[in-house]
Amino acid sequence: MPLISVYIIAFNEAEKVRAAIESVSWADEIIVVDSWSTDGTAELATQLGAKVVQVKFQGFGDLRNHAIAACSHEWIFSLDADERCTPEAAQEIRELIVSANALDAYHTPRRNFFMGRWIKHSGWYPNYRQPQLFRKGAMSYDQKPVHEGYVLHTDKPLGHMRSEIWQFPFKNMAEVMHKANRYSSLGAEKIKGKKISMWSALLHAKWAFWKHYLFKLGFLDGWAGFVIAVGNFEGTFYRYVKALEIQKGVVWQAPIHIEHDQS
Repeated sequence: MPLISVYIIAFNEAEKVRAAIESVSWADEIIVVDSWSTDGTAELATQLGAKVVQVKFQGFGDLRNHAIAACSHEWIFSLDADERCTPEAAQEIRELIVSANALDAYHTPRRNFFMGRWIKHSGWYPNYRQPQLFRKGAMSYDQKPVHEGYVLHTDKPLGHMRSEIWQFPFKNMAEVMHKANRYSSLGAEKIKGKKISMWSALLHAKWAFWKHYLFKLGFLDGWAGFVIAVGNFEGTFYRYVKALEIQKGVVWQAPIHIEHDQS
């Protein structure tokens, strides 16, 4: 019978990693890829029976490739610390990996919860990221620091699971703002070669708002949809401004005027 490894990437996720690990307790191996957390994430993961691998953070693509290398078994399921594998998804995974007709990689639909509700619109459902179930060797990640892509190493088509996993991306607004700051800094590195101005930063940010709130029907998600759209406005604006800082070597500092004593 094929065996399966689950890897979970985490950094200072002690409040979330327990539920993530417990949701995949059915797996043959659980690997937590940590980047030297300071809040006890690694210790907690070890107590829960996971194998902890420490990897210096050099972008999410690099981190995930290290995670794949750490997995021992034929099949791999990728989970983030803020995701939960549902019993339905676990059952479907077990059925897929023993099937004679199994493909080599599968997208997994994600149901996101924010501000106490399931977000059905705003581009958040079914919210596929990279394929999360795949054979070892069938897939790798590119080296982008954030929103990393993937490369398939198989001639078989990409499959789609039916069963959802759940994601709880933010516990409060402070976490929303912290993540927007971190991701905008990483994202700035990706676009620093583009032609950028403050006006283009504003236009991209406005488009991000309307894309999520209007065209992706975020207004149907109530105030949560509005907050998501505003968050995309801010994150996009700051990403472009930070990229402009990199290009120009800008330091936002007022000139210092020193008055000399004339006495």
